[in-house]
Amino acid sequence: MYPEADLIPLSALQHFVVCPRQCALIHLESVWIENERTAEGRVAHDRVDRGGAEARDAVRRAYGVPLRSLRLGLAGRADVVEFHSVPGRGPEQPFPIEHKRGRPKRGDEDRVQLCAQALCLEEMIGVTVPAGALFYGQLRRRTEVIFDGALRHRTEAVVAEVRALLDAGATPPPPAVAPCKSCSLSSACRPTVFPARRRNIAHWIAGRVADTEIPGDPL
Repeated sequence: MYPEADLIPLSALQHFVVCPRQCALIHLESVWIENERTAEGRVAHDRVDRGGAEARDAVRRAYGVPLRSLRLGLAGRADVVEFHSVPGRGPEQPFPIEHKRGRPKRGDEDRVQLCAQALCLEEMIGVTVPAGALFYGQLRRRTEVIFDGALRHRTEAVVAEVRALLDAGATPPPPAVAPCKSCSLSSACRPTVFPARRRNIAHWIAGRVADTEIPGDPL
């Protein structure tokens, strides 16, 4: 069991799978640079993270749900957790939903992050969480994720790798192949290759995001 002070943010798992150097820059060196992609994602998550709950038919939905696992040493929030009634009046079945901008990715970073949320829920509630969903903004629909043995093993392995990285306290060098084109930290990571873009992100947010309602994920 890990103490509260040693809990790793759930978001670090997604960052690590994308790029260990990106994970270290954010979670070791506290480097963060906003761009259009991160701004749009942050605003969308801010709306989900306002909290609250609603119920419809046999489904209860909670927003911005705090999560933690002392066994794995994780902490964070779930964008949405649905609680589905079970026939026979058994315990409600949790179903975590993570909101993402854009489209499904080639890698498994989103599935790992979502599976980690399920592992936290299982420890907190004591009920098995067999599946969840990723809701992508461009598709406007859910992509179901089954938390099978392979994904659970992969997720716990990533947790161990992230902890080893953070415990070592050293930022790894840039990888030979990295998703630099879409990374907001590219100018800090490789300043000679990717010069900083002089763009007013606050103005962009005001013009394209702040006044635009993002429709909710339908039940």
